[in-house]
Amino acid sequence: MSLQTLLPLLIATPAGVFLLLSVVWLLGGHVPERVLSRITKAVYAFLVVVAAMIGWQMRAGGLNAVHVELGDWFAVESYHFPLSLLIDRLSLALVGITVVLAGIVGSFSVRYLHRDPGFFRFFLLLYLFTFGALLVFTAASLDLLICGWEIVGITSVLLVAFFQYRPEPVGNALRVFATYRAADLFMLVAIFLAHHWFGTATWPGLLGIENSGASFIAVLLVIAAGGKSSQGPFCGWLARAMEGPTPSSAVFYGAISVHAGAYLLLRIEPLIRQSAAATALVIFIGLSTAFLGTLIHRTSADAKTSLAYAAQTQIGLIFAEIGLGWTTLALIHLVSHAMLRTLQFLRTPSMLRDYHRIHAAAGGKLSPTGSHYESLLPAAVQLWLYRWALGRGFYDSLMDRWVVAPIHALARMLAVFEPRFPQRTTEAPHATKTVETTVS
Repeated sequence: MSLQTLLPLLIATPAGVFLLLSVVWLLGGHVPERVLSRITKAVYAFLVVVAAMIGWQMRAGGLNAVHVELGDWFAVESYHFPLSLLIDRLSLALVGITVVLAGIVGSFSVRYLHRDPGFFRFFLLLYLFTFGALLVFTAASLDLLICGWEIVGITSVLLVAFFQYRPEPVGNALRVFATYRAADLFMLVAIFLAHHWFGTATWPGLLGIENSGASFIAVLLVIAAGGKSSQGPFCGWLARAMEGPTPSSAVFYGAISVHAGAYLLLRIEPLIRQSAAATALVIFIGLSTAFLGTLIHRTSADAKTSLAYAAQTQIGLIFAEIGLGWTTLALIHLVSHAMLRTLQFLRTPSMLRDYHRIHAAAGGKLSPTGSHYESLLPAAVQLWLYRWALGRGFYDSLMDRWVVAPIHALARMLAVFEPRFPQRTTEAPHATKTVETTVS
């Protein structure tokens, strides 16, 4: 097969399986766990083979990038959204870890979610997520990237609320959804301005522009990337996302979804490099989030939350590397970190069991590991940092006071302008008769 065929096939396969299983579900059909397990293993094995064939053909042909034009999916006179795909060395690395790690997580989930009421629903969302992630990493324009971006976001939210019979996962999923919506507004504005100012949002057309407008778009995209990767002002949602099943935490918040923001920054690195504001913003967001994540990670009481803040720290360092122009190091760091975190999330229960066995074998006298540079600080500063980390930077309290409360107050003020209709009072017939009798 040619590359012009393999790339669309790679993206269409998980979408087709998702649609087929969705139709079966909507028609009231039932797919046994064993059958769904075999389908999942076969599909992801096929995706790995297709991704390997793409990489091999690109290497054999000496190709740095492959473009696939599929026409326009929306056009009005001269205004159009091209349906075009791009795979190069950057996107090939992300595509490779997506199909490999999603396949590993799918195989792990067969046993992890055995006989769970949401077994079928989980695999539906896993296929939809794979389609969205592949679309993000192979989109040749911001117009198509945001489609995959939103698909990844909605599957993320639905998997955070996977155990919907408890109120906490649903509440945390709503907070994650609200954070995603706020961050994605910046990307929507960036796409609008790109079309309005430059007439295109494709990578070749957008990255070759050097003016203040392109710098402003770079700043907007940096903020949107921070929202997807839980960086900067959006750093509070990642711990809430741990309400989902461990397999989804591994593939979303250890491997793929949480790194989508870093991928976007790597893709628009030429825009960031020509903008001093965007460069400074990326470095500041990355280093400040890494510092906060390191402190909170050391005070987390449960394993998944600790891993979440550890992942947030490493992604902050990846952001800083991109801002400093170390793109090759950032890509290697990204791929390595995704594989490591997936292993750690999937091994979390076994890791805790191993630790308790070693702790018992050592007679409860295990010494702490790692370097504690904070011991060089004065005792008062150490205590303040500990309280700050224990309260997770007081992020939720600050957001509730300065963001959520003003929005609620504004909503109550705007409710004054809503039309009010008189309420109907339904009185019992005997009550009316009683009043009339009393009066007479």
